[in-house]
Amino acid sequence: MSKEGLVYVIPAGQYGKEGVLALLEQHPEIKFVSLVGIDLAGNDTDEKIPISTFFDEYEKFFNATAIQTDGSSVVLPGIATLDQARVDMKADPGVNWFVDYNDGNIDCVTGKPVGTLRIPCYLKHATGYIDSRSILRNTVDYVGEEVLSLIKKHGIKGIDINPDDIAKIVFTSATELEFWVKTPSQDVATRLLSVSQKMQEQYWQRTHGLVRTALEQTVERLEQYGLEPEMGHKEVGGIKAQIDDSGKLIFVLEQLEVDWKYANDPVQAADNEIQARIIIREVFRENGLEVTFQAKPITGVAGSGEHTHVGMGAILKNGKFVNLFSPDNMNEDFLSSVGYGAIMGILKHYEVINPFVSATTDSLNRLKPGFEAPICIVTALGGETPDVPTRNRTVLAGLIRDMDNPKATRFEVRAPNPFSNTYLILALFYLAALDGIKYALGEEKDTTELLAEISKKQGEEAGYLEKDREYRSEVDVFENFDEEELVSKFGKAPATVWENLKALSEYPEKKAELACEAFPARLMDSFKIGALTRWALELQYRIIPDNLEKVIAAKALHTDADTNPLEVERWTKINNLRTELGRDTEKGLSIFSKIKKALGEKNYDEASDLMIAMNAKMDELEALYYEYSHNAF
Repeated sequence: MSKEGLVYVIPAGQYGKEGVLALLEQHPEIKFVSLVGIDLAGNDTDEKIPISTFFDEYEKFFNATAIQTDGSSVVLPGIATLDQARVDMKADPGVNWFVDYNDGNIDCVTGKPVGTLRIPCYLKHATGYIDSRSILRNTVDYVGEEVLSLIKKHGIKGIDINPDDIAKIVFTSATELEFWVKTPSQDVATRLLSVSQKMQEQYWQRTHGLVRTALEQTVERLEQYGLEPEMGHKEVGGIKAQIDDSGKLIFVLEQLEVDWKYANDPVQAADNEIQARIIIREVFRENGLEVTFQAKPITGVAGSGEHTHVGMGAILKNGKFVNLFSPDNMNEDFLSSVGYGAIMGILKHYEVINPFVSATTDSLNRLKPGFEAPICIVTALGGETPDVPTRNRTVLAGLIRDMDNPKATRFEVRAPNPFSNTYLILALFYLAALDGIKYALGEEKDTTELLAEISKKQGEEAGYLEKDREYRSEVDVFENFDEEELVSKFGKAPATVWENLKALSEYPEKKAELACEAFPARLMDSFKIGALTRWALELQYRIIPDNLEKVIAAKALHTDADTNPLEVERWTKINNLRTELGRDTEKGLSIFSKIKKALGEKNYDEASDLMIAMNAKMDELEALYYEYSHNAF
C-alpha cells in the first residue's frame, strides 16, 4: 500500500468547481463523497456517494437538491416528524473539506487506500435550516453584526480604536481534546488508577511503546490535514503499562490530550474537532489500541474534558487584527469593556447554557468535586491584579492572558467534554457574551466599573449581575468554601440530566435573552426533548441493568460455620442494600423498580431524585463489599 501523494484536505476557497474536479480526476483513489451534517445531538452523518455522482451533479450538492436523508435517522425531535421527514443536505463551500482514507480497502489500480471526500453540509427541513452547523454559522454572523453596531454607536472602553476602521468582527475558537486509550478487552481496578492519580505518576510523563507511536503518528497526521497541532501529551489518569516476555506492551490504560491551533471561524473550529476525533480513533486503532472520548469512563478517576476557548477580535480595513478582549494597557486592566461584558454574559446565563454543555449522565459524572471539576458558575481573571497573571483551575471559565501577546487573550470554559456539541455551545457562549456586551457598551461602563461589578460580593446590588450571587474567585473554590457556601455563592450544580434540563423552563427570561432567529427557541426545545429521551432510555435500559449486575455479583463469601461476627455484620448491611436497590418484596418496590415506574409515568422529578439515591447507595455498596471481600478469605 502506498500513501505517497495523497490529498488530505481541500482548503476553503482555494479551488473553484473546475479546480476541485481537476484535483479529483488526478486522484482516482478518492472514490466516494460524504456530506457531513451535524444534528442537534452532535452526531455527524456519513454516507458513500460514488464520486461519479459528484462529477455529474456538482451544482446540485450546493443547492440542497442532490442528497436527502430521512428525519428519523438524525436527532431532530419535534421537527423532522414522521409526516415531515424529508431533510435536504446542502454542501458548505466555505470550510475545509477533508479526505478520509480506508487502509483496509486498497484501490487495485493505484495501490493506494480508497478515500472518501467528507464535505461539511447544512441540513434543511421544510421549517428551515435545523442543524448544528447552520445554528453556529447564523449565530456568529448575527453576533458579529450586533457587536459591530454596538461598537460604532458606543465605542469600547480600554481600547483606543476608531470604530470606522473596523471591517468585520471575527471569533477565535479552539478546543482541547482529552481521551483514554487502552488495550482492548482489558480492565483494571479503579483503586489502582485512583492511587496512581493521587501520586501524580502519569501527568506529563514520557509515553512508551505503542502509545508513543500512536501519539506521534496522530500529531503527524493532524499536520497532514492542516489542523496545525500544538502538542500531544499524557494527562493525569492512567497506570504503568505491563510488558510481556518479548518486551511488548500488553496492558495499556492511559489518559492523553491532543491540542491544535485555534481557528478564526468557529464553524471551522468545530469541524476540525470532528476530524481530529476521527484521526485519533483511526491512528490508535491501527496500533491495536482502543480510544474512548467518554467524559467519565472510569468512576472514581479523573474524567476527560474538552476545554473550549472563546475569543473575539476585529479585522481592520488595513488588515490588522485587534483582540477585542485585550485592553491597551495589560498591566492596568484585565480586560476591555467588551471582554468584561462577554464573560459577565456567559456567567449570568450559564444555567440555560449548561443543559447543552452537559447533556448526558456521563458528562455529569465528571462534574463532581474533588477532580478539579468546574461545577461552580464563577470566573477567575488571572490574579488579584492585572500585572501578575495566574491560573485558577477550579473555576468554570478562566481568563487566559499573555502579557507579551495581547492577541492571545481569551476565556477558557472548562466544563465541556469530548461529547459536548461544540457547535451549539459555541453558539450559546457567543449569544450570552453578546447580551453582556450590550450591557457593558450600551451603559457605557468603563473598565473600573465593570471590574467592580464582576468582583461584587454576595448581597451587593449590581446593574447586570444578580444580587445574591458572586461571580469571581481568585482562590481554589473547593479549598476555601464549604459545600453550603459554594451553593449559596455560585449556584447549585445539577446532579442529573433532568435537573440540568429543567433550567430551560426554570429560567425562562435567560432562555429568552439567548433565543433569536439564529438559534430559535424551537431548536432549543428540540434539543431538550432529545436529551431527555436519551437520559430516560439510558437510565432504564443501561444504567439500571449494569447496576443490577453489580448487585447480583455481590455474593456472600463467608460460610455458616464462620465464627467471625464482623463478617456476618458486614454481609447483613450489604444484603440489606442489595434488597433495597434491586429486590422487590412484599414491603414494597426496590429503587430500581421505582425508577422504572417513575419513568413510565413521566414523573421525571421522582426518577431524578431516585437516581441520586441509587448512585449514593451503589457507591456505599461498592465500598462495603470491597471491605468485606478483602477480609472474608
